[in-house]
Amino acid sequence: MRLLLLADTHVPTRARELPTAVWDEVDSADVVIHAGDWISPGLLDQLEARSRRLLACWGNNDGDELRTRLPERADATLEGLRFTVVHETGASAGRDERMARQYPDTDVLVFGHSHIPWDATASTGLRLLNPGSPTDRRRQPFCTYMTATAANGALKDVTLHRL
Repeated sequence: MRLLLLADTHVPTRARELPTAVWDEVDSADVVIHAGDWISPGLLDQLEARSRRLLACWGNNDGDELRTRLPERADATLEGLRFTVVHETGASAGRDERMARQYPDTDVLVFGHSHIPWDATASTGLRLLNPGSPTDRRRQPFCTYMTATAANGALKDVTLHRL
């Protein structure tokens, strides 16, 4: 199962739309995972229409309409892996172990908010992934997103893509 991981798209405030490379990934992904800060319900409409499956939550910059349509926390089991999607995880110091305590029944935690890519594994085995932002690099050298493969209870081929 091919996964596309996104967060902090901030459409249309940081970009009018997602980059073409991201839309190409949407077309080839089995599941699109979005960890919040959409800004526009229109982007949610587009991703719902174009993706095979969408697993998503709202972020701190998302208004009432997005908060009505999306959960604060999204959970799903994909290929035997328990995924949780949230926007914020707090400070980076101690994040891995703090999140492992907060999400003991999760195998993969996808989050956003910082716009800083993150790929770490807690001592419990919890994998933490932040794909960065495909539209607003902030202090990062590149805008980014991630892809991965889920198969038979394993997460493989986690790749950070630079735009």
